[in-house]
Amino acid sequence: MCGIAAVHHPTSVPTAAGQPMLDAIEHRGPDGRDHRQVGGYAWLGHVRLSIVDLDGGRQPLAGPGGWSLVCNGEIYNHAELRDELGEQDFRTASDSESALVLLARFGPAALGRLQGMWALCAAAPDGRFVAARDRLGIKPLYWAEVGGTRYFASELRAFPTEVQAAVETFPPGCSWTPETGLVRFADPVPEVLPDRAGLPAEIAEKMTREVLVDSVRRHLMADVEVGVFLSGGLDSSIVAAIAAEERAAVGQRLKTFAVGTADSPDLRAARAAAEHLGTEHLEAVFDADRAIAALDAVVASVESFDASLIRSAVPNWFLAELAAGHVKAVLTGEGADELFAGYGYYHRSHATDLPGELARTLGELHGLNLQRCDRVTMAHGLEARVPFLDADVIAHAMSLPPELKELEDGVEKAHLRRAFTGWLPDELLWRRKSQFGTGSGAQDLLTPHWESRVTDVDLATTDAPVRSKEELAYHRIFRNALPGVRPEAVLTRFATA
Repeated sequence: MCGIAAVHHPTSVPTAAGQPMLDAIEHRGPDGRDHRQVGGYAWLGHVRLSIVDLDGGRQPLAGPGGWSLVCNGEIYNHAELRDELGEQDFRTASDSESALVLLARFGPAALGRLQGMWALCAAAPDGRFVAARDRLGIKPLYWAEVGGTRYFASELRAFPTEVQAAVETFPPGCSWTPETGLVRFADPVPEVLPDRAGLPAEIAEKMTREVLVDSVRRHLMADVEVGVFLSGGLDSSIVAAIAAEERAAVGQRLKTFAVGTADSPDLRAARAAAEHLGTEHLEAVFDADRAIAALDAVVASVESFDASLIRSAVPNWFLAELAAGHVKAVLTGEGADELFAGYGYYHRSHATDLPGELARTLGELHGLNLQRCDRVTMAHGLEARVPFLDADVIAHAMSLPPELKELEDGVEKAHLRRAFTGWLPDELLWRRKSQFGTGSGAQDLLTPHWESRVTDVDLATTDAPVRSKEELAYHRIFRNALPGVRPEAVLTRFATA
């Protein structure tokens, strides 16, 4: 996990043109920093959080044909790609180098073969340049064009004030070159899925279990210790159960991390799950004073003012702060609800078009839960990995017959629960869902606070694009941190505040 910044111009780029941009995202890479001028047309910068190839993975990486690359993220199938491509063009053990060699040999269209979470910029001395982002946008990338110069960075705060008004979200699953412009190489959900109509439930459950176990195993790839964010909910508990078994197989004890107000439902459930799994469990407890004191930093870090997003980001902030003192990477349960229909509105409003609505919300994750997940962890120099959003898991889950995702006696994700029967106690496996901002206790602290401090007149007279007093308060913090950014160009919003 890292942060990247890049500048490209068709005729010339000043030496170290992006240094101030890199300064602004130094928190993303506490373990190293470097940059390279490439042929006078491009500048590439990188800050590093060392996870794989601790000694040899410094970036920018140099590759065949004079190509240089900076990459933020992880390529989980890098070993398979290395075996296929041969060792002749590899100089390090970095997983990011597989993207560099693949790109240099076959061009941007081949980037769809990368399994993982990543955003990259690459340049060659003759002026060739590529920017690209993974199919879901798990890793952030923004861009702007001003006066013929294009700027790229991992966070909005990296862009100079005079450039902020031009900044837009770089679309997931796309690459850009000066010659071709923006080209899509992958969709969030594959266009062609296996036909599994009529698949028996017990076989589907076995397949779901196997694909998730395989994904968690790959997401544990690291040369450092990896922990798990454990909310006590179904999704993170399944990830923790698999990871704990994998670590036990090599004689290690998994570290898990939970957060909440004192005696919050999430904290109690996470404690019970950790005790059952035998993990080394650590907790972060916050109260109203801590939550409110952190808001300026949280909103500026998450780079959004969506109330639901900020409410869930506050407990995540304290969770990441805790975990960063013990591990360099964590697994989370993000994405399970969008794959297995975990939200009630799916069943109330989209029972007849469930696959389409799941695909739509998967496509929006990059600007919502994944944005929050990335920003609050990287603010503390911590990497978050999302095994439910592995390409193989997505392809499997989206090919399941829709009836397997229907409510059963009012309970969501019954298929996923049954797939892991015996891995967790029934009271945890069948625990009813609550939103993270609710289950952790954050909503009960934050929403009433702003209801009493932002007036009806404030809300009625503002021209800010907000839907509640709480959002207006967060918008003020957002505007202070990012005065020139156009929200409509960079923000995704939940349907309700």
